[in-house]
Amino acid sequence: MDHFAGLDVSVKETSVCIVDDAGKIVREVKVASEPDALLEVLKSPAYHFKRIGLEAGPLSQWLFSALAEAGLPVICVETRHMRSALKAQINKTDRNDTRGIAQMMRVGLYRPVHVKTLRSQKKLSPSRTICAPPCATLASRLVWWGR
Repeated sequence: MDHFAGLDVSVKETSVCIVDDAGKIVREVKVASEPDALLEVLKSPAYHFKRIGLEAGPLSQWLFSALAEAGLPVICVETRHMRSALKAQINKTDRNDTRGIAQMMRVGLYRPVHVKTLRSQKKLSPSRTICAPPCATLASRLVWWGR
């Protein structure tokens, strides 16, 4: 039996909802927003995940990388699309959002977002440090001349 999960990530806690292929809620839990805590829940042998949905946000790159490295089928989804789909809910809570994300993963109503690897981000950082100071001084000169 295939399972689908929705993760609603906040800074301290992440709400997790796991549903089966019929849409029945199998498990709901809140864990710390750290990869180890999420892997403890998601790597259970009782579940065979087809998709795990994670809304794009400040912690999504870190969590996405850790879950993908663990071999889980994690998908980072577009925030605006997810928000518009979840707006129809009467009570907007983390628990209801997580349920909605899990159901959207089950039926395929999501827009995936490309998440850059940490390695590719580190490759970009030297070029940013080389280009950033000249641009900053140029901007400050333009502001000074504009006065």
